[in-house]
Amino acid sequence: MKFTTYLRQGAPRLAVVDGANIVDLNDAQPNVPADIRLALKSGIDLDAAARTAIAGKAARQLLADVKLAPLVPEPGKIVCLGLNYFDHAKEGGRDKPEYPWFFFRGASSQVAHGEAGWLPRVSTRFDYEAELAVVIGKTVPRHTKEADALQYVFGYSCYNDMSVRDYQKRTPQWTIGKNFDRTGGFGPTLVTADELPAGAVGLRIQSRLNGQVMQDANTSDMIFTVAETIALLAEVLTLEPGDVIVMGTPAGVGQARTPPVWMKAGDTIEIEIDRVGLLSNPIVAEPA
Repeated sequence: MKFTTYLRQGAPRLAVVDGANIVDLNDAQPNVPADIRLALKSGIDLDAAARTAIAGKAARQLLADVKLAPLVPEPGKIVCLGLNYFDHAKEGGRDKPEYPWFFFRGASSQVAHGEAGWLPRVSTRFDYEAELAVVIGKTVPRHTKEADALQYVFGYSCYNDMSVRDYQKRTPQWTIGKNFDRTGGFGPTLVTADELPAGAVGLRIQSRLNGQVMQDANTSDMIFTVAETIALLAEVLTLEPGDVIVMGTPAGVGQARTPPVWMKAGDTIEIEIDRVGLLSNPIVAEPA
């Protein structure tokens, strides 16, 4: 099953994807909240609601015709991993990490599929990062074991962890360079976990800048798997429905190239993960 979040009169609405169309779940099933995080927290069986909506006579809209929102507009937490592909760690001059380099993103940094990512006025080093996003569907009890972790995953999507490198490098903590407004591309659809291999392994992941392949790897190359990452986080904090984990990027980022490749106004950056989707964002100069 695939879900998306789109905008109607400026407000997010939850929809199920049916081929090239979407069905508004909130119209078809009024008990389903419009916010996917609230829908997951309420314990509603979204798969069942989606099947009922598709089988019914609710109005269809073309997915290509609607304006999308970030997939989870107001996530409880966005936990990101740095250096989770060995080749990416190596291109940055670092050894394979023994523990994930965790950092957080805020909801205000997100941008939807099709919306413009903002090249910050204060930066000349704006980079792309193709990543797999994990959406938590049920509360993960503290100290959950790796073997039990995947049962708490609702689904997967594409993420572009666009990074403001000159700010990221100002401090050992990466947060400041990862939270500029409209730098976290998220979407366009959420594919439920049952539609993919366990832990979303074995999927090709790419970034393309103006059509040129910049990163080309496989999710099997991740150092810390989805299950292991959830278990490590559960040692520390409670993961809740609607939380998002962004699983790190492979080699090929702009800062590691010779000469470096920085995104500029007028560019288009695409992130594609097999069986998950294609996320595309044009890049524009931050408005005055």
